[in-house]
Amino acid sequence: MSAELLETGPNISLQTLIDTHERPFVVINRHLRVVAVNKAYEQAYRMDAAQVEGRPCYQVSHHSELPCFDSGGDCPHGRIYAGADGCSCLHVHYDDMGGIHRVRFRAYPLQDASGEMFLGEVIEELSDTGMERSGRLHMVGRSPAFLKVLEQLDLAATSDAPVLLEGSTGTGKDLAANYIHLQSRRHDHPFLTLDCTVLTEPLFESEVFGHEQGAFTGSVGEKEGLFELVDGGTLFLDEIGELPAALQAKLLRVLESGEYRRVGGRKTLHTNARIICATNRDLGADVEAGRFREDLYYRIACLHIPVPDLRARVEDIALLAEALLDRISSSIGKVYELTPDAVSELEGYDYPGNVRELRNILSAAAARSHTGTIGAPVVEAVIASMKARRAPATPVHAGTRKSAAGNRTSAGEATLEGVEAAHIRRLLKQYEGNRRKVAAALDVSERTLYRKLKRYHLG
Repeated sequence: MSAELLETGPNISLQTLIDTHERPFVVINRHLRVVAVNKAYEQAYRMDAAQVEGRPCYQVSHHSELPCFDSGGDCPHGRIYAGADGCSCLHVHYDDMGGIHRVRFRAYPLQDASGEMFLGEVIEELSDTGMERSGRLHMVGRSPAFLKVLEQLDLAATSDAPVLLEGSTGTGKDLAANYIHLQSRRHDHPFLTLDCTVLTEPLFESEVFGHEQGAFTGSVGEKEGLFELVDGGTLFLDEIGELPAALQAKLLRVLESGEYRRVGGRKTLHTNARIICATNRDLGADVEAGRFREDLYYRIACLHIPVPDLRARVEDIALLAEALLDRISSSIGKVYELTPDAVSELEGYDYPGNVRELRNILSAAAARSHTGTIGAPVVEAVIASMKARRAPATPVHAGTRKSAAGNRTSAGEATLEGVEAAHIRRLLKQYEGNRRKVAAALDVSERTLYRKLKRYHLG
């Protein structure tokens, strides 16, 4: 049934009515098929009405083959058809580029002139309160591997159970953790990250539990720990597999009891934090080998979600490259674009470093591009340079010279480190040495930026 035939009153079509809404509006029938969308919807999600009308709503909004209620998501359809006057729920919605929008659906019952009932949904965009506002790269993709993990992340967001994200370095486990938090009921509370690779026992206790004044030499005041700061929100333990055995025991006690004390404190505190952990190791194998506590493993891996490598998501490379290049363009203040043959070159690479390596390739390619248009030869040269750097080391001959930072070959060709160092140097100048702004422009943590500054002798 076309939208033009759905009469809401004398000579007033449903399409005319919903086009008066400033926000995106969708009409869905009892069979979960989209009947009509308004002009605001077409503009917001860059899809013509003809692309979505007649299709199941869950295919359009989630790129899924299962209705929301069958995959653990919140769905207003059943409530409206059961007689509710209206309801709302949080959801995600895709645009035609595979970009994910965090939205709120406000659903209402509609009725046409013949008495047939429909579900009308006003869509309120919430993305500006999520990753985009925080300056982080949002999750992008539409490959089967990506959609599968996204369904698992959506399910994880509906509960408070601990989550373990397993995946290779550079796959975006931090984005996945932040996505779970933003889709959960805790989204209005803090999301904090703890890098487990840099923790000693005293630092762990002080950072995680906090300390009282005078608890140890140099503690001139009291300090709230992460468990206090994140109260009601989500604590993300990155690279949990690197946590030393003694600290594994301390963490386990908190997770089992929900209780802890500040260093030097006597008062027992209670935590209301949701725990998400990530690792690039096979923790199951580490448990078998005795390198990781079995009881802690089962405590943090209630929900286990593998995050796929980029080579398993070839269909997403073009979308990711566009999103990453937009960020590079914004940080440098110059617009860059990829030619079709450059995209094909990117899609033919295997990415041992995953999405992080794709970002580095694009940064290096942008630095080599004087016109703003990045073609296949530039991408090919950058990838060849990266492959050469991973090759077994060969003796350095007299004709090959390296700078103090190891950033140039004898032919004067810039390596990836040299390009990155130059890019960081430009950002430091642009932001007048403000490391927080530089880290945000690079889409890395301040700790990672510090390591890069030290490596390139820029600090």
